[in-house]
Amino acid sequence: MSNSGFVLLDKIAGETSFKALFPLKRVFSTKRVGHAGTLDLRASGLIIAATGRCTRLLPFVEAKDKCYSFRLHLGYQTDTLEWDGEVVEQDSRFEVPGSRLEESQAIDRTALEAVLPQFTGDIEQIPPKYCAVKINGVRASDLMERGRDIELKPRKIHIASLKVTDVVANDATEGCSGRSIATFDLICECSKGTYIRALGRDIARALGTVGCVSHIRRHRIGNVTLDKAVRGEDLTREHLLPVDQILDFPVVRLDDTQVAVIRQGNYLPWKTPIEGVDAEGNVFVANLQGEVLSLCLYEPGRIKPKFYLAADE
Repeated sequence: MSNSGFVLLDKIAGETSFKALFPLKRVFSTKRVGHAGTLDLRASGLIIAATGRCTRLLPFVEAKDKCYSFRLHLGYQTDTLEWDGEVVEQDSRFEVPGSRLEESQAIDRTALEAVLPQFTGDIEQIPPKYCAVKINGVRASDLMERGRDIELKPRKIHIASLKVTDVVANDATEGCSGRSIATFDLICECSKGTYIRALGRDIARALGTVGCVSHIRRHRIGNVTLDKAVRGEDLTREHLLPVDQILDFPVVRLDDTQVAVIRQGNYLPWKTPIEGVDAEGNVFVANLQGEVLSLCLYEPGRIKPKFYLAADE
């Protein structure tokens, strides 16, 4: 059985995305593993990992849109934009110990839903200062831990959908380091590069307060959903998936002679139109048994190999 393919992992909160890959190294006896789309330490959910030569396909996976659920805490903000970080700002309505929020000051579901349209479609977002974005080759989070004051530039992202799913009692989340005015659960469908922590920060500002998030969980990457994922401790070789179950590029089946042309790095004349090709012309080449062997570029009249995925003979 090949050691090259994709694995769907359900990362638990509290472990790094890097550590989540350790079971792959053990089960498939390889150091060549990788993943698409890092999840924060405290976030959980779907990670699409790859082994062997399939790691070269991870950029195509990472480019896919994603779906997250998260909990928004309004009323205080932390340095990490997470619910248990160091409080850097508390809503002034709670500055006096023992003070209570008057009913006229409350932020309810209606108020929240009224500002959400501001955050759908194509928008710009400034990433959290504690993040993996690099400044002169150094992670922003590392610079923050060294006490450096940094400024990150806004990035263009796309949010397809943003909805409130529940109103949560203020005492429903343990470990909050500040005092919440209100707490809500939301679900977000978004593009690559979206930071849910930053989204929570910006929604709170639109409501005239400050905020942070908890319970970030990724449910989908592209067409791949969390319900098909496995925890690391339950991983077996049977969980290795072929590439065409993760990436929906068209699959072209070739006979042995045609496969040999692609394997040698040469282009293959191809007169039959291929349906469903993306703007970049990506297609998978498979043998007659359906085993995907290579990622290729389809141009009218020929198929050109990009890189070989199967094991060497």
